[in-house]
Amino acid sequence: VIDNSSVHRAIGWMSMPSKGQLMNSRNLVAEFLGTFFLVLLAVGSAVVGIKTSGVLAVAIAFGFVLILAAYAFGPVSGAHVNPAVTLAMVISRKMPIAEAAGFWVVQFIGAIAAAAVLKLFTTSFGVTDETGALGSNGYDNGHINMAGAFVLEVLLTFAFVLVILLVTDRAANATTAGLAIGAALTAVHLVGIPLDGTSVNPARSFGPALMAGGTSLSQVWLFILAPLVGGAVAAFVYPLTRAGEK
Repeated sequence: VIDNSSVHRAIGWMSMPSKGQLMNSRNLVAEFLGTFFLVLLAVGSAVVGIKTSGVLAVAIAFGFVLILAAYAFGPVSGAHVNPAVTLAMVISRKMPIAEAAGFWVVQFIGAIAAAAVLKLFTTSFGVTDETGALGSNGYDNGHINMAGAFVLEVLLTFAFVLVILLVTDRAANATTAGLAIGAALTAVHLVGIPLDGTSVNPARSFGPALMAGGTSLSQVWLFILAPLVGGAVAAFVYPLTRAGEK
């Protein structure tokens, strides 16, 4: 989630990799690993502890994992680890669409891989899934209906992504941006977990839903679409709120 707007050349099939091509490969590996760890550790904290540890502990876990990803992978790829963030970067002209496409692919693959590991633990290694659905998101669950979940996810993602765009806008913020972004993710989870489980990240939602199947998979469209809408809105509002703009 630390902005990385450099343009990298496409990987060639018939030539030795150039420095730019190697950097592009590192970006993709970083995004895969960042998203993988976000789902494995943060969603995993909900799977093993949403009842025993509570909402606050899970929300903090999401924030801490994102902070770690920001500082570990931010210098490499920007640590988007979220398709909604990548979309906002494209709309804000901080990233070319061709590079973003690669980010989207590896973000979803990373989330699926991590969810598969969680599924293995809950089905083969004796771990109890305290969420009942591998940490997937849902609506019409007695807490919020479909329309409410859509509006909630748009608003939470808008707030979260706008924070990212604003705190990564200036180089002077680089050392503290990860803390602000992690705090923002914790805050939106405190609101969203009791209602729909909190998505604000299409990849985070898709991986667990794919592994859980059933209702989780049938409802995942909302948790893909709404965060993308929220991220896009944040990108359009960002120029109106950034420092130095009038």
